Amino acid sequence: MLASSAARKYLHSAQSLFRGEAVAAELPERVRNIVALEDRASERLIGYVQLGIGLMLWLLFLIAPRPIDAAFTMFAPVPIALGVFTAFSLLRLWMILRRKTPDWFVAVSITADVGLVLALIWSFHVQYGQPPGFALKAPTFVYLFVLIVLRSLRFDPRYVLAVGLASAAGWAVLTLAAIASSDAGAVTRSFTDYLSSSHILIGAEVEKIVALLVVTALLTIGARRAQRTLIASVREQSALDEVRRFLPKGVADQISSADTLIEAGHAVERDAAIMMIDIRGFTALSMRVPPAGVVRILTSFHARAIPVVRANGGVIDKFLGDGVMATFGAAVPSATAAADALRALDQILVEAHEWQEQLRATGVNETLAVNAAVASGRVVFATLGDGDRLEYTVIGEAVNLAAKLEKHNKVEKSLALVPAATLELAVAQGFAAAAEYVSRPQCEIGGVAGRMDLYARVHHRVKT
Repeated sequence: MLASSAARKYLHSAQSLFRGEAVAAELPERVRNIVALEDRASERLIGYVQLGIGLMLWLLFLIAPRPIDAAFTMFAPVPIALGVFTAFSLLRLWMILRRKTPDWFVAVSITADVGLVLALIWSFHVQYGQPPGFALKAPTFVYLFVLIVLRSLRFDPRYVLAVGLASAAGWAVLTLAAIASSDAGAVTRSFTDYLSSSHILIGAEVEKIVALLVVTALLTIGARRAQRTLIASVREQSALDEVRRFLPKGVADQISSADTLIEAGHAVERDAAIMMIDIRGFTALSMRVPPAGVVRILTSFHARAIPVVRANGGVIDKFLGDGVMATFGAAVPSATAAADALRALDQILVEAHEWQEQLRATGVNETLAVNAAVASGRVVFATLGDGDRLEYTVIGEAVNLAAKLEKHNKVEKSLALVPAATLELAVAQGFAAAAEYVSRPQCEIGGVAGRMDLYARVHHRVKT
């Protein structure tokens, strides 16, 4: 029973190997496309190497000393065989560079490669007028191993196995052809006689065939393992790239570069700046515009604002309906967090004005005002959740203050608000305001104890 089960297992493995199921089995299309690109790149590499082999053989043929009785002519069997091999390699590379290489084309290439090398080997005894057994001594035999190794560059065990079996079968045919074409007594059982003449030692040729098969088996196993590793790596990288799109860049970098497993409760304190952005009038707009249109309008603003945040070293912490929370210096420590945040704020207000103009040009007549606020201070960058669901977030007074200041824009009739302490800190960090900030001293802010000195941006214009 166990033997039967093991046999079925190995049979299934062999069948999947020949069908290439290791590559295609239940892979998402985007992963299959990446693997296909890797295969095509490997096929190009194989094409370049094979052309190089052909040119090297030509060089060796041209510079190698010749026997006195061997006349040099380009129409002799060896240069003809070399010419066909090189021309086919060049044609094959040209086709690879122009289009994809389907399995049938690779199979034809493998057959042609092995056939041309064997023809080259056979041509030696014709060119030099030696017995057929002379061809079996040609050192060009080692290029069959080169063809097998070359195919392992593609990480597809089917092709390694195919070229190895073709080489072994081809050498067996070449040996039989040499025996059949030789005179009586050409086959010997003396190893010394075999080495010192053109006699044929069947055992030696069998050893060559066995060596070809052993190398093929080992490289096939290696190629299969490499293929699985490649697919696993591509799948993991593809998944990571997709997940990164749903995570803030700084958070994704923290996760991927962590030396140990990140668990709930992990927290670090940092000096950071928090930016809150909200679109006034968007809720009312969403009641009148179809959902698809609402999403299109919102993402058109994100397409302008998000690159600005990232360009200034910020991280998009979360989307809050039509609002955005961005952090500077929280996910990744920064000595200029406040300055970076206010630079981003200046640029976002300019982008917001251009976005509003664009909406009006496309027929959206509702007034959508972009308000923002920036606050700085000591925050905790923490991991919350449990073992199955984790989330990075920022906790601290600066977060709460930024949220309340953003809402306070309605009271101050401003585009953006910044605490005086944050603006002073940003200036000390190298910030130069691109627009006028108007002082609003001793403001009373809902939910904040006491009064606070603020600076307000009341228009989108920048200094000229």
